[in-house]
Amino acid sequence: MMKFKPNQTRTYDGEGFKRRAACLCFKNEKEEEVLLVSSSRHPDQWIVPGGGMEPEEEPCGAAVREVFEEAGVKGKLGRLLGIFEQNQDRKHRTYVYVLIVTETLEDWEDSVNIGRKREWFKVDEALRVLQRHRPDHAEYLRTLLSHCNPTHSPVRGPANGNSPNSQVTDNSTPHYMACSTHGSQLVNR
Repeated sequence: MMKFKPNQTRTYDGEGFKRRAACLCFKNEKEEEVLLVSSSRHPDQWIVPGGGMEPEEEPCGAAVREVFEEAGVKGKLGRLLGIFEQNQDRKHRTYVYVLIVTETLEDWEDSVNIGRKREWFKVDEALRVLQRHRPDHAEYLRTLLSHCNPTHSPVRGPANGNSPNSQVTDNSTPHYMACSTHGSQLVNR
């Protein structure tokens, strides 16, 4: 199912959930500082960059595209942290990945078009900031903290309610993936 909006097409899965993708963008593989962007609806509030998937788009490609558009960064796409569902106000199903930033643009699409800002936060500070206005986004970081240590221990998550259905990995090395971005050169492989 698709919903047409000006400039964008939104897609829904068979259960009526809006298909979304996002990335927790980190300065380096230590995952100590995360990049947040200002909300387009509430510019004084911070959010995790992400958005709707386009028709025929893979979740990893959508995540990389959204981060490029909203935060003006490129990087090495890492592991799938989980698939998060929001059932209350909006019916969203969001694929959340880890991305290690390798390039930061001075000007990017959303900074020019809507004045979006970005800022690096220590993970614990970002968690507090997100909890105030976007507890669904704070859940991404809580999952990261509860299922991962700085040496990238295996990701294992519950599959219930608002918690993610997480990818299970079998060793303690960082996991990076290559994915098709339909002609885009945004992913470093």
